[in-house]
Amino acid sequence: MKNVAIDIGNTFAKIGIFENGVFQQMIPQLSYEQVVVHLSSIQPQYVIVSSVRQVEAGWLEALQNIATKVLVLHNAMPLPLEKRYDTPETLGVDRIAAAVGAGVLFPQQHCMVIDLGTCITYDLVEAPGIFQGGIISPGMQMRFKAMHTFTGKLPLVEAEPSVALLGKSTKTAMQSGVVNGLLAEIHDFIDQYSRLLTKINVILCGGDATFFANRIKYPNFVIHELVLVGLNRILEYNV
Repeated sequence: MKNVAIDIGNTFAKIGIFENGVFQQMIPQLSYEQVVVHLSSIQPQYVIVSSVRQVEAGWLEALQNIATKVLVLHNAMPLPLEKRYDTPETLGVDRIAAAVGAGVLFPQQHCMVIDLGTCITYDLVEAPGIFQGGIISPGMQMRFKAMHTFTGKLPLVEAEPSVALLGKSTKTAMQSGVVNGLLAEIHDFIDQYSRLLTKINVILCGGDATFFANRIKYPNFVIHELVLVGLNRILEYNV
């Protein structure tokens, strides 16, 4: 049986292909049209879609013409996960899928999922599959853009492979502020979460995961397909 999980972010979509429950391949950086083309060639039996924005009805119809069944992840969908969240109706579907993915890859273990995307989320998943909640913070690119947008003279800069602590120019001072500021934030949140639960796995995903992985002083796992793995588990749970 071949399943496809589709994760639609703020800019692009990516798909994960699963055969008999086993992850086979991830295809990133896809447009809506490219997703349909790939699914036409794959001919999956079941498809699940997670999107941070409104999904077009016509696009969904195109998927339904390809697969036997298409599910769109929503907050009321049955999950292999307990949500201890005061406002579950507001919980992002990408956070749900990542938490479920952590439970699949690290069963019966405590996990801290750090999704380093447009925003950064720090979510605590307690064994054996309890979503305890988390933190939402501005992502790296958002911080750079905010300094440029909301000031009169600060330039728009980007991170570079080497970022010094002491900036010797406006550009390098901004780079240090964002990158080293984020590292301080990440380390502090890991410290605090580790005091809540012992022997916690730190899992990174999202577009900036690779950039920060080697800069974080704690052991961590970079799993780019984490959301897709979680989506496939939710799909299996509902069909």
